[in-house]
Amino acid sequence: MIQAVCIDDSGRPKQIPDAKWVKKGKKYTIIKVTVHPDQNNIQGCELSEISLDESCAPYEYFRLTRFGISPRDIDKLMELIKLSSELSDIDIEKLLETEKINLC
Repeated sequence: MIQAVCIDDSGRPKQIPDAKWVKKGKKYTIIKVTVHPDQNNIQGCELSEISLDESCAPYEYFRLTRFGISPRDIDKLMELIKLSSELSDIDIEKLLETEKINLC
């Protein structure tokens, strides 16, 4: 689990009610990271504090770039990415080089 701070709460899709949307400046716990190859490898994450259920369809994850992660937690993030089964065929080092990870 990774502690993160929401740095971007803009662009809430109408399918997600305000009560299930992240708030800028609030701390959250990332419990899972996914990559969506059909969407240009956009990284998504699940949070322990908010569950996006079927009522939020088609949305299942929050975009990882909405969150700032402390530099001291980068190793934890790497481990979480490696443990996420959806990433088993992706080169983690290449992904981290090409995708922006927001640090706070």
